[in-house]
Amino acid sequence: MISEVNIGTQNISQSRANRTTKTMRPSQALSYAAVLVLVFASSSSSYASILEDTCKALGADYDYCIKFFQADKDSATADKSGLAVIATKIARVGAVNILERIAALKAADKDNKIQGPLADCDAKYTGAVHAFDEAAMEIAAGKLPDAVTNLGEALEVPDSCAEGFREVGVNSPLAAEGSEFTKECSVAYFVTRML
Repeated sequence: MISEVNIGTQNISQSRANRTTKTMRPSQALSYAAVLVLVFASSSSSYASILEDTCKALGADYDYCIKFFQADKDSATADKSGLAVIATKIARVGAVNILERIAALKAADKDNKIQGPLADCDAKYTGAVHAFDEAAMEIAAGKLPDAVTNLGEALEVPDSCAEGFREVGVNSPLAAEGSEFTKECSVAYFVTRML
C-alpha cells in the first residue's frame, strides 16, 4: 500500500511538472514581447514628456533647461518632484564648485582688499550649499513653501557676493561663475515653484 501512495504522488508531481514546463508558442512570445516594449516605450516617453513639459514651462530657457538636466541621467525618468530634487542637487554642485574657486583665489591673492569680499562670498556660498540640502529634503517631504524659500535665498547669493566686491571698487573675480550659478539656481527655484 505504501508503494501505491508513492507511485500516485510521483504521477501527480510529474503531471504538474509537465504543465508548468510547456513552452510558449512563438506567437504568444511575440505578443508578450510587444506588450513589454509598448509599456517600456510608453513609460519612458511619458517621463521624457515630463522633462520636456517642465522645460517648456520655463519659456526662453528651454534649451538651457534640457542641457542642465542632462547632467543627471535620472532626470530622464523622474516625475516633477524628482526633477525639482535633481535640479536642487545640480545647483548644489555649482555652489560647491564656486567654493573651491573661492578657496583657490584666497590662497593665490593675498590683497586684503579682495580677501574681505572673498571671505563674505565663502560664507554665502556655504549657506547656499546648506540651503540646497534643506530644499531637497523639503521637496521630498512635500514642504514646498519652505523649499522655495531656501532656493530663493540661494538665488540671491551671486548678487550679494558681487555687491561686496563693488563696495571695495573691484570687479568680482567670480562674475562668470556667479552668472552660471544664477541660471542653475533659477531652474531649481522655478521647477520647485511649479509643483
